[in-house]
Amino acid sequence: MEVQNTEVQTTRVFTIPNVLSFLRLLGVPLFLWLILVEEADLWALAVLAFSGFSDYLDGKLARRWNQISKVGEVLDPLADRLYIFSTIVAFTIRDIIPLWFAILLVARDVFLLALVPLLRKRGLVKLPVHFLGKAATFCLLYAFPLLLLGIGDGTLAMLAQVFGWAFAVWGVALYWWAGILYAEQVRRVLRDNPAESA
Repeated sequence: MEVQNTEVQTTRVFTIPNVLSFLRLLGVPLFLWLILVEEADLWALAVLAFSGFSDYLDGKLARRWNQISKVGEVLDPLADRLYIFSTIVAFTIRDIIPLWFAILLVARDVFLLALVPLLRKRGLVKLPVHFLGKAATFCLLYAFPLLLLGIGDGTLAMLAQVFGWAFAVWGVALYWWAGILYAEQVRRVLRDNPAESA
């Protein structure tokens, strides 16, 4: 089995993977305008589909072309978090997902955000990205377009609802599982790096 290198490999900023991540960031306000102001659901669906596909593509190209960069390590998860958060807000406003489901997703990020000051006291900025976190993001970025497609009528909408909620349930379960693993990593860091006495 081929082992993929995930270390920083270039200092270049203008790479194809970084451009894809930047385009995803630009798509966030466009998506919110389409779904909340215009209610142009098909166009909003296209933006979400592009987000999910480009999330897969930029990582694959970065690894294949040895273009993993520090900029990309910031842009890619930032675009993921913004898409997930903006979609949760928009879908809750449009009653596509229930409020309790939105709270369950947002609560995980709030939980992890509360751990950041503990890491910074030990001189650390972040923890390594865990595979489960990537899998959770993958599930959610594929669930959202399907749930949007599922608000219509007919067989296609029904199937989209079924598969969309399947991805969503798996996504939120993996999202919290990854969050618990990150919390365990923080606990180990705090144990192995005790705070210096004054």
